[in-house]
Amino acid sequence: MKIISFLLSGLFYAQISFSQQPVVLKTTGKVVDNQKPVEAAAVSLLRAKDSSVIKIAATLKDGSFEVLTQQPGKFLLSVQAVGFNKYFSQPFELFEKQNIISLPIIQLKQVVKELDNVTVATKKPLIEQKIDRTVLNVEASISNIGTSALDVLEKSPGVTIDKDGNISLKGKAGVQIFIDGKPAYVSGQDLTNMLKNMQSSQLDQIEIMTNPPAKYDAAGNAGIINIKTKKTKAFGFNGSASVNYSQGFYGRGGENLNLNYRENKYNFFGNLNHNYRKNYQDLFIDRKFIDATSKNVLSIFNQTNRLFNSGESYRGKVGMDWYTSPKTTIGFVINAATDPGDFISNGDINISDPNNVLQSKTMAKSINSLQSKNFSTNINFRRVIDSTGKELTADLDYIYYNAASNETVTNSYFDNSGNTILRPDTLLGMLPQTVTIYSAKVDYTMPLQKGARFDAGIKASYVKTDANASYDSIKNGSTVHDYNRSNHFIYEENINAAYVNFSKPISKKFSAQVGLRLEQTIAKGNQITTNIQFNRDYVQLFPTAYFQYALNDKNTFVLNYGRRIRRPDYQSLNPFVEFLDRYTYQQGNPDLQPQFSHNIELSHTYKNFLTTTLNYTNTTDIIQEVLEQNTAKNETYVKQANIAQQRQFGIAVNAATQFKKWWTSNFYVNVYNNQFSGIINNSYEVISATTAVFNVNEQFKFNKGWGAELSGFYRTESVKGVFTIKPLGQMNMGVSKQLLKNKASIRLAVADILYTQKASGYNKLGTIDAAFHQQRDSRQVSIAFTYRFNKTKGKIANIQKRKTGGADDEQSRIKGN
Repeated sequence: MKIISFLLSGLFYAQISFSQQPVVLKTTGKVVDNQKPVEAAAVSLLRAKDSSVIKIAATLKDGSFEVLTQQPGKFLLSVQAVGFNKYFSQPFELFEKQNIISLPIIQLKQVVKELDNVTVATKKPLIEQKIDRTVLNVEASISNIGTSALDVLEKSPGVTIDKDGNISLKGKAGVQIFIDGKPAYVSGQDLTNMLKNMQSSQLDQIEIMTNPPAKYDAAGNAGIINIKTKKTKAFGFNGSASVNYSQGFYGRGGENLNLNYRENKYNFFGNLNHNYRKNYQDLFIDRKFIDATSKNVLSIFNQTNRLFNSGESYRGKVGMDWYTSPKTTIGFVINAATDPGDFISNGDINISDPNNVLQSKTMAKSINSLQSKNFSTNINFRRVIDSTGKELTADLDYIYYNAASNETVTNSYFDNSGNTILRPDTLLGMLPQTVTIYSAKVDYTMPLQKGARFDAGIKASYVKTDANASYDSIKNGSTVHDYNRSNHFIYEENINAAYVNFSKPISKKFSAQVGLRLEQTIAKGNQITTNIQFNRDYVQLFPTAYFQYALNDKNTFVLNYGRRIRRPDYQSLNPFVEFLDRYTYQQGNPDLQPQFSHNIELSHTYKNFLTTTLNYTNTTDIIQEVLEQNTAKNETYVKQANIAQQRQFGIAVNAATQFKKWWTSNFYVNVYNNQFSGIINNSYEVISATTAVFNVNEQFKFNKGWGAELSGFYRTESVKGVFTIKPLGQMNMGVSKQLLKNKASIRLAVADILYTQKASGYNKLGTIDAAFHQQRDSRQVSIAFTYRFNKTKGKIANIQKRKTGGADDEQSRIKGN
């Protein structure tokens, strides 16, 4: 009730404060082709000084149009329709005393070539810098072909991915991943697997938001990365089909089909994707077990693991938009996926005394059969209330995940001469888990006088996870249930939220936007096996503020602030154990608390090509993975804990330059300093490092549809929680060729040419002394073929399709096997 009262009071205040209706400025006209009306042409109202889009409309059956705005000033009008050259009007002015402009009849000119059966391929820039986000156009990079969504993210500006697939943004962990504006609902290894199974051929854009506005869930310490899949707005039947194959040490490949059919009031869309993969990873771990009192080394472990991963992924999406009227749209989306796979680890562990003299050996083999299935559906509604732009939208979401893991861990023991000293032992694990999510939200937009706008919304979500880890041990040929390792954990969480947001141009050069989001979290955890429960109930406020100042046509400044939260992953709260071998495992932590951060950014954009950003972040109760050891049993385990406070400041520069008509360059550098301070392994520690990340992409466009690319990234030494990570880099190259009158394209790319994407790091804190080195099948040669088909009817659909849902934070926090 507090949340509803909060929202209603915001709406009431907005109605009282802004009850005077804004002056509506109207531009009318008619579009024809040799005196015949052109229906459904896209009409855009552009600001005259920079051609920025103010409003978009469409022509009616008689060719007439009407564009409404509340922003006075000088404007241009552009008109675009399939089969015609783009039209631009002469500049005109709209203001309070001249609020209606009727333009002369607009005569469109047909293009020379017939476009009905020809697909026109437009070239987007690799990176677009916008006020509140950075946009990466996936297909603009040749080297993205034959790769996964995770590979594309790793090459994105400011994004880093560690050896376990955890994603950081500008050196900060806690990124929320969205798919088409909808949260991924998975985290940890499940998120990594999902992104590996998603092919780059499915992707359109990647949006990176380091400080999202109040409309978005407050979750995500580092911000939000929104992965947008391919869509189309053309009438008729259209789509694309692609196939790719990559060869490294092992081969991998996949197929993808996108379909869209738009006729009158109905739009149908779908996607089918299949991919198969097989890869390996070599992991080397060195660790010393140290006595907590004397600080003397007790034993030394040298471990080598060869990890194999194979599997397939089948994914499908189907949906429909029903435009019941020019102002109302109702739609639904259904997604389904299944990802069977196998994971095998073969490990050799050498155990030595403090003088590094070999004492014994352990051979460990782990076989894990994985099967995950998920289903989600979304029903959405959009209603334009009146001609001033008032709008109401609503989303209902249901998501169900079902993951199962059957694990067998066998350990064999030998002396330093290779003779058996103990009978082998085997651990059998069955680790099923289900996640059920319900979500509903409503958003309201109300334009106000003099270009101001008021937004408000409410959201409620309910999540239930059920994880039942059951372990059995085989001893002397007999199977015995392992009660100490087994655990049944049920977690329930309800989040209720409401927000208000207000934006307004203060002057011709200065504008502001402020927002406030309230979130109530009610959570309950139940360890059925041990009969231990916990309950949490807290309410938090999350303010946001944005200020923009246009000094002149060349220089723009933006200052923004936001408070964020990162809640623990659902299964990170579950204290169940997952094994790599007899001596190495990871464990959940039911005592985890949410972490909170304050983020401030100041950015400057020069001539729309050079953007410089200064940032400062302070995070409390930061959630990080820590290493802990049981010296008596020579065991090392990983768990998440609220270990410290993090302070970060940094600078990022992005520059996009066209040296020649055929040569475009994009350069990104991010330099930041991370400092962690807190109690780690019972000792107060301060860890800090200054890190630089470089991304370079050089694109070349030649005659007859040929193109080429050279790209890469490099990261200097960095601190990731308790680990210091050594420098890491990668270089890629590719060539492309347009075929069949731009209906098709073929691309050839080589990833990690120099085979330098090898991760190394160490942790020397308290009694922990561990180091690792990892290398994987990262050098790949890929080839891909894409065919685009387009049977349009000379129209462009201007109505926004809503293929996203409202369950934002919840989906991105599922962490499975």
